[in-house]
This record gives sequence, structure tokens and C-alpha cells, in this order.
Amino acid sequence: MASTSTPNATRVAIVTGAAQGIGRAIAIRLASDGLNVAINDIPSKQLQLEEVVQEIQKLGKGGLVLPGDVTKEEDVKDIIEKTVERFGRVDVMVANAGVLEPFGTILDAEISEWESLFDVNIRGVVLCYKYAAQQMVKQGFGGRLIAASSICGLNGYAGLGAYCISKASVRSLTQTVSLELSPYNITVNAYAPGLIQTDMTSHPDDEQLGSPTAWLRNGQTISMNGGGVFN
Repeated sequence: MASTSTPNATRVAIVTGAAQGIGRAIAIRLASDGLNVAINDIPSKQLQLEEVVQEIQKLGKGGLVLPGDVTKEEDVKDIIEKTVERFGRVDVMVANAGVLEPFGTILDAEISEWESLFDVNIRGVVLCYKYAAQQMVKQGFGGRLIAASSICGLNGYAGLGAYCISKASVRSLTQTVSLELSPYNITVNAYAPGLIQTDMTSHPDDEQLGSPTAWLRNGQTISMNGGGVFN
């Protein structure tokens, strides 16, 4: 669906995984910067999404709740189409949705669980990039694609193999897509947060270990014994 708006109209962002944590903060910041914001998360988080939209509206900007599963192609297409129907355009896609589990080493890896994580963290980003980029190309005045990588996409961490692979993939995909879309004035970037206390990074072991995200920090400090690291 093409946009009928002009390049200098109010910009519009889509943020996935926006019901809580980093995604919620991004959506509110974009609204405070003057953008209308469509927000997505899984349908079970409908009420949380509505609360975020209320925060967006308090800032004087338009908000739109778009529940859906970023691993499903039709859902992602629907997110783009409904955003354009409401706001007339898409200028920014923040492919933030992600999951952290499963945990564990390669010795006990359940491949089906790893693949479920890859569906959200890799497939979801691919679909968001694809359909947002198609809309931006139709509009003809560029745009911004942004995805969530992680410090775990830069280094390996014990017990987080599936997550590390997925975030390294986001980094590589982003570098590739930035080259492919530069002729259309579409910039593509990924952000790579370190440890941030959110619902996703909370773990029952944290209380026993004495502080939030302690279980993750513990995994980061396990000695590599000189193996598996290539500079």
C-alpha cells in the first residue's frame, strides 16, 4: 500500500515488542520526539499496549495498538498496512521484539527450542525489514530501519548460545540490508544493549545471587580458558 502523504508530514514509527522494557521506552521516546507511533506485541499483551498508547497520547501524538506475531508473515504485512491506513506512511521501523530463552549449554541444547527463538529474533527481524522497506520504497522519500542486536551479538556468553547466534545474525543482516537499501535513502542500523534490567532479563536465580541480572552477569564472567575466541 503506497502512501499519499508528503515527505514533510508528521513522521510515523512502528515499534515491535513495545508492551514493556526497551520497546516501551523506545516508543515513548519517539513520541516525545514528535512521531506518531504504532506499537506491536503479542496479543496477550493487549492491555499493556493500550497503556503505552495512553502515554503516547499524553505527549500529543497519535498511537495505534497492533497486536500480532512477528514470526508470521501475514501478521507483519498487516502491521504495515494498518499503520499506513491510520497514519498514511511509515518512516521508521524498530524491529525490537525478541526472546531470551532457552538457556543452557550446547551439551543439552534442544534444537526445537533454539529454532523457536530464531523464529522471533531472526525471522521476525527479516519480515519487519522486508515489509517496512517495501513500503518506504513505494513512498519514495527514504526511511529508517532499526533492529535489536545485543552485546551478545558481539561476543559469546556461556549458557546463551541460541540468543548469541540470533543477535549476531541481526548484526550481519543489518550490515547487508544497509548496503542493499542505500540507493533508496533508507538507513539501516542495529542497537546492541548491554545488561538492562527488564522483565525479559529477570530470572529466579537473581534473588539467590543477590542482585538483578546477576545470573546473566555470572555467565559473562565464566572463563573461556583461552578457547573459542578469535580476534
